[in-house]
Amino acid sequence: MNLLDINIVSGPVVNTIYAVAALILLYLLIRPWSRAWLRTALLTIVISGALGILTLLVVERGLKLIDAPLGAEARTWIVLAFIGFGVAIVNLFRSRWWRKVIAALGIVSFALAATVGVNAAFGINPTVGAFLHIVENKPIHLAKPTAQQPKPTGPLYQSWKPPAGMPALGRTGTQVIPGTLSGFKARPAGIYLPPAALAPNPPALPLMIMMMGQPGDPNPAFMQQALDAYAVENNGLAPIVVVADQLGNPNVDTLCINSKQFGNVETYMTQDVPNWALANLNVIKDPSTWTIAGYSNGGGCAIYYGATHPELFRNVIDISGEDYPGASEAATSLKNFFGGNMAAYDAIKPLKIMATRHYTDSTAIFTGGAKDPDYSAAAAKVAAGARAAGMNTTLFSVPGAGHGADALVGGMKMAARVLFPVLGLAPKS
Repeated sequence: MNLLDINIVSGPVVNTIYAVAALILLYLLIRPWSRAWLRTALLTIVISGALGILTLLVVERGLKLIDAPLGAEARTWIVLAFIGFGVAIVNLFRSRWWRKVIAALGIVSFALAATVGVNAAFGINPTVGAFLHIVENKPIHLAKPTAQQPKPTGPLYQSWKPPAGMPALGRTGTQVIPGTLSGFKARPAGIYLPPAALAPNPPALPLMIMMMGQPGDPNPAFMQQALDAYAVENNGLAPIVVVADQLGNPNVDTLCINSKQFGNVETYMTQDVPNWALANLNVIKDPSTWTIAGYSNGGGCAIYYGATHPELFRNVIDISGEDYPGASEAATSLKNFFGGNMAAYDAIKPLKIMATRHYTDSTAIFTGGAKDPDYSAAAAKVAAGARAAGMNTTLFSVPGAGHGADALVGGMKMAARVLFPVLGLAPKS
């Protein structure tokens, strides 16, 4: 078994971590009855919980060190961790050696349980490998593209008949996309092939290039989770998705532009990736069927590319995206990338770009989690600019979603309802 593939969002490993932490906490709370210990335990729980809440307030609202809301579940785990730490620390004093050992182990166990709990609340890093941002190369078999992939004369859903032997669900894997023109060193890209792409004599399908958040990895699993259900509804039809790496290093924000600091990312995303897709995937050549999509950091990049390169990407999906690249650390981005030149920075901001152009055939879909006020506000603002610039614009709020996997998968599902008819994959409702 590959340790990097262990599920740390749900399942036996997660349940075991939670159970061990709960048992240790229970043990540390149970001591020979006395009013003094009861008073000490209650005060410890109250004070530790209050410190946890105060820390959250300082970090989230005071210092604003976290861009997106943590959400009730993640906050609860953090407060519980503080309570566990407090109880463990109290047990280090006036206790026998074995109780001290268990208390010390408890601190580790509580930290681990809280880390797993917070990670599960967001859901973006479902495995150990994803949590550590280790991208394994798991090559997916690609059928050789047909000689020509012209745009169908009519909607593809009208002419496509799924043959016997077509898989019920899509398939994911990875492929290395070299920076032939850009020189950019990207991590292996995730690939999602819908059922129709896996059928005998598959049709040429629309292309979607997707970008994840930062820190983040080009994981195609979320695209399969979002798109397989619609593919099943539409005889296996869905876009072929390339989850491309716009970061290179998960710990840096490249702003998705060409820069001295991080290389020619824009050239990679707008030339190397499309060129590789045309050479290796059975996709329709007509850019009216191509989509640039992104989540969070990738969402801001998606609308930037869609606004700057409408001849290449006629469709845009911006899921919980920033209103412009680098917006979460605007002052740092201005200094490090543009040397303090605000005019140069403004030149890559989608609202500024769209204000000077008119888009006659572009479709733009924006989504934000209902429990993610800042990114929802950014989505609404950029959607208004796209609509004013002539794009066919749709804005969705994802019910109950924050800024995690629920917003990503929910946003893509809502976007698919609009995009599939545009791409000829489903009838218009």
